[in-house]
Amino acid sequence: MSQSDAPNAPLPRMEKKAALKWAKDYTAYMARLTDVGLVPSTAKANFEACIGANDEIAKDGRYSLFYYVYSPAPVTEHTRVVRTLRRELTQQGYEVTGYREFKDAYSSAVFRANNKENSYRVTAETVGSGKAKPQRLSFSVRTPCMLSPGVKQQQF
Repeated sequence: MSQSDAPNAPLPRMEKKAALKWAKDYTAYMARLTDVGLVPSTAKANFEACIGANDEIAKDGRYSLFYYVYSPAPVTEHTRVVRTLRRELTQQGYEVTGYREFKDAYSSAVFRANNKENSYRVTAETVGSGKAKPQRLSFSVRTPCMLSPGVKQQQF
């Protein structure tokens, strides 16, 4: 059940600092699974407000985190990376929500999956469009809407 189906269901709880550490650790784990490196200087973390089904924003501090980091893996490795993640992460409870193997700048490699148990979303995909923007491999995670421990959850 999604948050929009049950707007007052208890939210998962985690401090933002812990969520960011988890995101960094999990993207590093995906890179290790696929035997590629990461470029830490490219990492970006975006904490975002959770928006309700009717565009409402709670005042209790709930958030979701979108975190991504690039890999120096060459384009010729992108298909192998997404194949490996599809194989490995489906065995760990992830449901594949998007998949494509690299063909060219217009049909690049994509792996998207949701963890059925805790609603985390993970992605590995080719980003960029060729000469103007070099194609790179991006690893990302997105958390579900969460709340810091000890904060009273606002009810709607």
